[in-house]
Amino acid sequence: MFWIVVAILTAAVAIVLMYPLMRKTEAPQTRRDGEVAVYRDQLAELDRERAAGLIGDTEADYARAEIGRRLLAAAEAEEQSGKETRPRRHNLAASLITVLLPALGLCLYIWNGSPEVPDMPLEARLENPGNDMNMLVARAERHLAQNPEDGAGWDILAPIYFKMQRLGDAELAYRNALRIQGPSAERLTGLGETLVAGNDGVVIEAARTAFAEAEELKPGNPRARFYLALSLEQAGKAEEARAAFTALAADAPAGAPWLPLVQEHITRTGGAATPVAPGPTAQDMAAANDMTASDRQAMIEGMVSSLDAKLKENPADFEGWMRLVRAYSVLKNEAKAGEALRAGLKAFPPEGEEGRQLLALAKELGVSAGPIRMNRQQDAAPQGVTQ
Repeated sequence: MFWIVVAILTAAVAIVLMYPLMRKTEAPQTRRDGEVAVYRDQLAELDRERAAGLIGDTEADYARAEIGRRLLAAAEAEEQSGKETRPRRHNLAASLITVLLPALGLCLYIWNGSPEVPDMPLEARLENPGNDMNMLVARAERHLAQNPEDGAGWDILAPIYFKMQRLGDAELAYRNALRIQGPSAERLTGLGETLVAGNDGVVIEAARTAFAEAEELKPGNPRARFYLALSLEQAGKAEEARAAFTALAADAPAGAPWLPLVQEHITRTGGAATPVAPGPTAQDMAAANDMTASDRQAMIEGMVSSLDAKLKENPADFEGWMRLVRAYSVLKNEAKAGEALRAGLKAFPPEGEEGRQLLALAKELGVSAGPIRMNRQQDAAPQGVTQ
């Protein structure tokens, strides 16, 4: 069946290409037609003049003979011009198309195609999506279209929509999950985060209400507490915001990955500055001179890894990011250098002075950070905690 379709399509394309070459082109006949009509009119006029006695018989015969000669010549020219033949080169082009087009198409398909592979319609792909996130989402959407009251399905799909930046769909999914399955701290926090993301990082009243309800359901919820404190900061209530951020930092577990963000907001609202993460000292580097090359390399990599870990805990250390990017570049670890650059630009956006310095260093070292957003980044909620 497949090859029959291929043959039909090939023949159709060949016919379309050959038609302009095979058909006869009619030449314009306007001038020749006009000459014949004029001579015929002259003959008719000559007959009228002869009948009226305006011209003698001898003169009329001579005139008729001359007009007739010209009429015959014009008629022969008209007939000859209508017999247009197709140029020989058109016949050659048509032959080449007929032979080469199918052969070329067949060769290309055998080279690049997979005629032995069965077809994979959308229905089959949805039934077996594998690891394709878009297919998984499409399958879930199809299920929910048939079962709109499946609260568990909306509950699963909502955070996926959020990660895909489909914020309108995420909000609808969270609201459906809340309506069907009832409120929970996780659902309310997810809805609040979606509303904040959809409003350029501003904690609007509907989001604040969702976070407050989540805090009531599960006191100590760090994500809800963070956004409630952020709403106070955005409302200009610096002292209340600082107190809320300070309390959140005091309750944070040791090494919480979101603690540096909280400390940054404490500083913004007038609190104490965070300590600077130290890097490798001159003594450490001097001690490395007495080691073997492998031991020295291991020590350097260990110190760089230690600096990396400290910067993850305290990303507000601009000089630390500069050292880390340079260190990974020296170690020829371009992937880690790029990660460090992106993390540094997250803490110090590229539109700021520190961010521009980081980008300048990256350009000097040949380190790429990938696409950079040059607008204000939205504050992220504390992640990596168990609610």
